[in-house]
Amino acid sequence: MPVKQTPLTRSNTRTPILLLILSLFALSILFILFSFSSHTRNPYADPYPNPTTKAETSFLASLEHFLTVKSQRFPPLKDDTVSGVSEDDVRRFDDLVFNKQTHQRLYGDGNSPIRVYVYDMPRKFTYDLLWLFRNSYRDTFNLTSNGSPVHRLIEQHSIDYWLWVDLIAPESERLLKNVVRVNRQEDADLFYIPFFTTISFFLLEKQQCKALYREALKWVTDQPAWKRSEGRDHILPVHHPWSFKSVRRYMKNAIWLLPDMDSTGNWYKPGQVSLEKDLILPYVHNVDLCDAKCISETEPKRNMLLYFRGRLKRNAGGKIRAKLVAELSGAEGVVIEEGTAGDSGKAAAQDGMRRSIFCLNPAGDTPSSARLFDAIVSGCIPLIVSDELELPFEGILDYRKIALFVSSSDAVQSGWLLKFLKGVSPAQTREMRRNLGQYSRHFMYSSPAQPLGPEDLVWRMMNGKLINIKLHTRRSQRVVKESRSICSCDCRRANFTSSISLS
Repeated sequence: MPVKQTPLTRSNTRTPILLLILSLFALSILFILFSFSSHTRNPYADPYPNPTTKAETSFLASLEHFLTVKSQRFPPLKDDTVSGVSEDDVRRFDDLVFNKQTHQRLYGDGNSPIRVYVYDMPRKFTYDLLWLFRNSYRDTFNLTSNGSPVHRLIEQHSIDYWLWVDLIAPESERLLKNVVRVNRQEDADLFYIPFFTTISFFLLEKQQCKALYREALKWVTDQPAWKRSEGRDHILPVHHPWSFKSVRRYMKNAIWLLPDMDSTGNWYKPGQVSLEKDLILPYVHNVDLCDAKCISETEPKRNMLLYFRGRLKRNAGGKIRAKLVAELSGAEGVVIEEGTAGDSGKAAAQDGMRRSIFCLNPAGDTPSSARLFDAIVSGCIPLIVSDELELPFEGILDYRKIALFVSSSDAVQSGWLLKFLKGVSPAQTREMRRNLGQYSRHFMYSSPAQPLGPEDLVWRMMNGKLINIKLHTRRSQRVVKESRSICSCDCRRANFTSSISLS
């Protein structure tokens, strides 16, 4: 008997179609929501929300580990010493550079990392000086003429160590991706000179130091790469204003790594330094970091309005200190103390900075000092009274978010400075202190070097200078000596534009 088939109803035929339409609609909604969230994501969000852990920030601890452990694993130095370099040698090297780099400059994507060649200099310029420091830093009786501990000064200016240690580390141990070390000179964009000029100045006898400076000068300027560019693509760390002073005029085309510019002429001769050519780097801070948790915990303890601890009398631009002391001494909420050396002095400065809302940063013998960076890492808002000051990485960082700037003429007017500080609202100070917690990482040298740390920002700033360096190098090779159009990287008003981003 045939089975009677049930006729399909209209509702039965519509059900699968309806489900399909609903599914497609749901998928469309999800796609739209996902697209909207991806487009509205903050483009300025920090890609590195937390610094990588296990980074060593102590110069002494890092140096000890480097000399006794890490460097023992390095292959023997190949030594780049040259002699008898002729014009033909320089011309052949220039041809190598041209053949290697022209295609990259014209057809590359423009996002490749900076390629740095680190000279393998004889040990007397590098390792021997580091060992000299390591074996003598406990001699606390070794002081400068103004009473500052020599080894602490070397530590404050140890930027040459931190940059070098990162560059020569095995690539597998490095975290920075915007700079790579190359093994062939013709592949390099820049050349790093690993000479510890500050250690040699303070720890060698005067004549011994000058002799070593002359040897280093000859060693570097004999290099074909130096002769090709006249030093324009060479990086020279001279972070202490006295270091390399007797011979550095012969290397004025190089990129100097400096603590400041000091346009008064007390430390650098006219034409030797400029923002277009050189780079300002932060001092190594003396006090411990006050991180976000510390800043939050010290907030209710900040019962001082203004704090200063340091030398009360200085020369040159630092004479402003005596005037500020006369103006501020005895004022309510203001603490001004003569600085002392050693662990007790460090502890007192750290405690004072963590208990004050503002920290006074006047000019000293030079426009800058390590005190500014001590204040930053302590969560104490810097009050800067230094008219000639230049700041590190200012092409990237906005210091108005973390510091107050006052002219010397305003600061010494009777009652003006205290009235100005009392006019800053609590909301503004809280915001600036939060910003200090975020900015601190930009001033903390470490091993391994961290993304957004000072070593990283050095190469971001260098990237902005690179095309101008290549322009002046190539131009200098074809402009005739009699031309009135001769120009160099130390031109005050170079045609230099660049865009630098933290992202």
